[in-house]
Amino acid sequence: MKEKVILAYSGGLDTTTIIPWLKENFGYEVICCCIDCGQGSELDGLDERAKLSGASKLYIEDLVDDFCDNYIVPCVKANAVYENKYLLGTSMARPAIAKCLVDIARKEGAAAICHGATGKGNDQIRFELSIKSLAPDLKIIAPWRMTDVWTLKSRDDEIEYCKQHGIDLPFSMDSSYSRDRNLWHVSHEGLELENPSLEPNYDHLLMMSVRPEKAPDEGEYVTITFEEGVPTSVNGKSMKVSDVIRTLNELGGKHGIGIVDIVENRVVGMKSRGIYETPGGTILMEAHMQLEELVLDRATMDAKKDMANKLSQIVYEGKWFTPLREAVQAFVESTQKYVTGTVKFKLYKGNIIKAGTTSPYSLYSESLASFTTGDLYDHHDADGFITLFGLPLKVRAMKMAELEEAKKSGKKIDASYAG
Repeated sequence: MKEKVILAYSGGLDTTTIIPWLKENFGYEVICCCIDCGQGSELDGLDERAKLSGASKLYIEDLVDDFCDNYIVPCVKANAVYENKYLLGTSMARPAIAKCLVDIARKEGAAAICHGATGKGNDQIRFELSIKSLAPDLKIIAPWRMTDVWTLKSRDDEIEYCKQHGIDLPFSMDSSYSRDRNLWHVSHEGLELENPSLEPNYDHLLMMSVRPEKAPDEGEYVTITFEEGVPTSVNGKSMKVSDVIRTLNELGGKHGIGIVDIVENRVVGMKSRGIYETPGGTILMEAHMQLEELVLDRATMDAKKDMANKLSQIVYEGKWFTPLREAVQAFVESTQKYVTGTVKFKLYKGNIIKAGTTSPYSLYSESLASFTTGDLYDHHDADGFITLFGLPLKVRAMKMAELEEAKKSGKKIDASYAG
């Protein structure tokens, strides 16, 4: 009986070519697995394509709600943003996909998992660290790193290889961007984006959004409600997290929200330029941060900012299934007990404009913050506070003045000098 391999299958030219390649070079029975994280029409016709290419079976697994509830929500609660710009759309999806691949490998009794990630990118790391953490016994096959066996260098080579193996599918000479899409975002790389000095061709590039210049001339209000850090409604309508994101994607895309041009630092050491469209995610993250401003105390917010940076790095580097991620997430979860309330924004030509935030757990006190004297705050108390708070600065300044005076008078200043 042939050993089985589970192939992470997108239906594109690369992973379609890998099917006959795995059979020819390793003698595997190839079982394809396409994970639906909200990529929409990209799933159309996959079953026929996989079978025509030589796969014995195709799984199409709907992971949209799992992706939203168990990967996106923890990152939103943490306000995890990589290098202050990237909302981790691809990074969050990879561990969810890898876990599903492992589950199917166990179900099928497979010996290996194969992915089509390149040897220059982050995805190879994310897939493989997740698989190693969940199933250290499974073999991992990464064709693009196996240059002694994988000899195909271009799309031309891949199309010709497929034709030689009886697979004559309508793959064209692609001159488009390299993209990754799920419910949270679309990423774009390649073409003019490979030169950081060039302006992106947004009219050709954008899929979820419009350029802010082409957004409506009238702004639009949106209201989001959270319960313990989890978004539960949009504009007064209760809905599950995936529908919150779908609704905000439509609103944000319409108004040119969440288009980011970034040169980021990949895990493998190189810089990479890309465009990310995250319309709904940008609104959701901003709303969550705005609510936390109202309900979290200063010390907790300071610590949480550190944890946000730590979690973004963990997720970006593919270390989801680690004790560190669990520990950071546990801290974040402990801060969300009172992150309940409603946030209102105005969306206008790429901008998210605050329009009011309310929470039953708000720490904002109008009587304290106003310029009129309230019962809880005596202006005279600030005298003693400032004296003690500034004492180290004053002592240092006095000491430096003393040393300067000693120098002027010709005294020897060394380690033994006591003033």
